[in-house]
Amino acid sequence: MSKQSGRGRVVGLPAWDRCAVMGVVNVTPDSFSDGGRWFDTAAAVKHGLALVAEGADLVDVGGESTRPGATRVDEAEELKRVIPVVRGLASEGVTVSVDTMRASVAAQSLAAGAALVNDVSGGLADPAMIPVVADAGAPFVVMHWRGFLEGGNVKGVYDDVVTEVVDELHARVEAVLAGGVSPDRIVVDPGLGFSKDAEHDLVLLAHLDRLLTLGHPLLVAASRKRFLGRVLAAAPEAAPPPARERDAATAAVSALAAYAGAWAVRVHEVRATADAVRVARAVEGARAAGNGAEGVR
Repeated sequence: MSKQSGRGRVVGLPAWDRCAVMGVVNVTPDSFSDGGRWFDTAAAVKHGLALVAEGADLVDVGGESTRPGATRVDEAEELKRVIPVVRGLASEGVTVSVDTMRASVAAQSLAAGAALVNDVSGGLADPAMIPVVADAGAPFVVMHWRGFLEGGNVKGVYDDVVTEVVDELHARVEAVLAGGVSPDRIVVDPGLGFSKDAEHDLVLLAHLDRLLTLGHPLLVAASRKRFLGRVLAAAPEAAPPPARERDAATAAVSALAAYAGAWAVRVHEVRATADAVRVARAVEGARAAGNGAEGVR
């Protein structure tokens, strides 16, 4: 599969000629990265618009923290957090993704103007999710997921993490297709940090080409995650830097993912990643031009 096919068009969303940048708006008090900063609806909408001004192509709105150990919020609270923000951003012309595991939140978000459903469970957490997405004809992110993380980083044991993640994602995509979601509206996500240790995350990043063999656009969500903290720690036993000090490392991953052929990267701090994906695209274009020149000598 070529990089371009891996980065290919997702029907129902704008087309970009490079890796897209998905900015994150967490409407939660307990996100690992920026919990509470955008908990107010007006602040969340303002932040989403600021991310677009900094270069975000779409904005992912979530009302429930999925960090290891987080307790789930109830449906009414999630709806209260998410729907006004989705509506506010969509009314400003922003391409909005809703980050939810609940079919009811997905349905009401789509009705409020969201264009994409980003479900970290890939439809496993709520049996009604796939029918809702299929009936709406919405694009859908299918992430590799092995269960809720309320008890910590569960089921993070692999013999061959790349093969197992690819196989499990393939099985999940097949189930989503069987549920009626169109193949040209499916995006896959390896689920970095979900039931994975730092070593697993790094190996997956080193083998994004294997994930592209699934035949669907690829979303890479590495922003500020624990494995970057481990990489940046001064020594193996040293404390990792806090989440907000991992943005330069996130931009580095964004450049690598973009050059490998990712369709989009999901990040908290947009400006550096917006620059990174453009540089990756320019280098990719230069390589293609150089290959073409060699071919006509």
